[in-house]
Amino acid sequence: MATLFVRHTVADYAAWRRIFDAFAPTQEALGVTDKAVYQAADNANDITVTHEFATLEAARAFAGSPELKAAMHDAGVTSAPNIWFANRA
Repeated sequence: MATLFVRHTVADYAAWRRIFDAFAPTQEALGVTDKAVYQAADNANDITVTHEFATLEAARAFAGSPELKAAMHDAGVTSAPNIWFANRA
C-alpha cells in the first residue's frame, strides 16, 4: 500500500472542501482507496491531504493526472503543493 501526501494552502477552506468532496468519484476512478484531510492547528487554510493506493505507481499516476491539477485549480489552491509518497512499513 502506498500513501500520497499533499500539503498546500487554499484561499477558502469551505470552498475548497466543496470541490474536494465533489471530486470523490474521480479519485476512486483513479485508484484512491481511502483519503483524509487535515487542517493546520493555526491556519484552517493550510491543508494536508492523504490518499491511499494499492501501489506506488497508482499514487504517482494520480499525482500527475490532469484531473487532479484541474480540481486543485478550481478549488482555489494558492500555493505550490508539497507532494511526497510513502509505503506503509
